[in-house]
Amino acid sequence: MGFKKLLASLGAGGASVETVLTEVNTVPGGVVQGEVRIQGGSVNQEIEGLSVGLQAKVEVESGDEEYKQNIEFTKVRLGGAFELQAGAVHAVPFGLEIPWETPITMIDGQALRGMNIGVTTELAIARAIDSGDLDPINVHPLPAQKAILDAFIQLGFRFKNADMERGHIRNTRQRLPFYQEIEFYPPSQYRGLNQVELSFVADEHAMDVVLEMDKKPGLFSEGSDTFRSFQVGLNDFHGTDWAGYLNQWLSEVGSKRNWF
Repeated sequence: MGFKKLLASLGAGGASVETVLTEVNTVPGGVVQGEVRIQGGSVNQEIEGLSVGLQAKVEVESGDEEYKQNIEFTKVRLGGAFELQAGAVHAVPFGLEIPWETPITMIDGQALRGMNIGVTTELAIARAIDSGDLDPINVHPLPAQKAILDAFIQLGFRFKNADMERGHIRNTRQRLPFYQEIEFYPPSQYRGLNQVELSFVADEHAMDVVLEMDKKPGLFSEGSDTFRSFQVGLNDFHGTDWAGYLNQWLSEVGSKRNWF
């Protein structure tokens, strides 16, 4: 499956760029492969640099303001400078590694509302830089992540929303400058519970799973019984009844607070 995007023409001569993704579906720790094709215009042009990267649209809180910001969280330079001949086509294949912390954008084949992640292409020519539009990718959960998500669904939780927020979750392996929150509506048996928020922070070996009930905006209240963080190995998650684990935690907190 290919995804094509024609970028703006650049400078005198009108060189243009087209990025084609071989496959838009991937997982954290995977690779997105594709090809950048530069079409020469009417004159020879010096191409000073070509790169591809990953970009996410992230929520930023600053004082009383909240706004969206595009953050490029990985970038790869493709080769060096070269001269693009008039009318010639210069094709550059690439493999872009997906960081383990990359937020997921799909659950069971359905797109998560609020997620905006894709491949960017940047061409530097004649001391000008042209950044193309985002070529969206679909990031599916790792098996360990899917096991946790399936547990929520098994308990009757419904997906509410997902977002990406600039900042760090304390005491996790987080390296990216933002994190994902997946929000769920609770089923009727958990009356009194407003919502549960879920975050994954993974590397190549394991992931931190961060859960919080009724989170106050911008605060992770680690001293509260409504916050829970635990580690799950990416290859040794099979032996746990995750639905039972989640239900026990929710029931314990709910009974203490007379929610249920």
